Amino acid sequence: MALLNAAQLAEPTRRNFRRVLDADLTAFHAPSGELPGTLRYDGVVITGSWASVYWDREWIGRLKAWIGGAVEAGVPTLGVCYGHQLLADVLGGRVASMDGCELGYRTVEQDGENRLLDGLDETFTVFTSHSDRVVEAPPGATVFARNDYGIHGFRRDCVFGVQFHPEYDPEMAERVTRRKDDKLPDERIRSVLDGITPANYAAAREATRLFDNFTEYVLDASRRPE
Repeated sequence: MALLNAAQLAEPTRRNFRRVLDADLTAFHAPSGELPGTLRYDGVVITGSWASVYWDREWIGRLKAWIGGAVEAGVPTLGVCYGHQLLADVLGGRVASMDGCELGYRTVEQDGENRLLDGLDETFTVFTSHSDRVVEAPPGATVFARNDYGIHGFRRDCVFGVQFHPEYDPEMAERVTRRKDDKLPDERIRSVLDGITPANYAAAREATRLFDNFTEYVLDASRRPE
């Protein structure tokens, strides 16, 4: 499986995804110009990023082009946060900046009809960190998760996207929150940090089940006759 790492710093994100994804991962750091030389992967996962999908950067354009080819070829693909937004953009949806950001442990509601979230409650806890969002899902996509900030999950055919960060551990959640100190009031930063508790992390770990569900979907897809 290909891990397309869009984070500014490659190693922390690569480590987080290797911890939660039970798959043989080959990682590529897209901002450094790394992309797979082939579409011959059973599945693809796209990570979060400090970037916005609408930035005019060469690496973002190249990543979008590669993903477009993978989707057209029918490669099962999962996008997380930035990856969710990138997939929406590539498939014809719309991504826009938010008035502020969603940050910290939050709850999301799902419709119970998408296999990516099989085994999760109708309302579940996740860690969030984003200042862009998908404001229009791609044509033909099904939105299966939302909260008061908007779309948190969509699917179209073999493509899945989730806005939240199921891969974060408390260390990563705290690091990301502290990096927002130049954008958010101290009071809000402190409130989010106070919410990074063992109980909230334990609740949010339930969402890592989606990675097992995705790998099962990838295995099922690989067994289908061509």
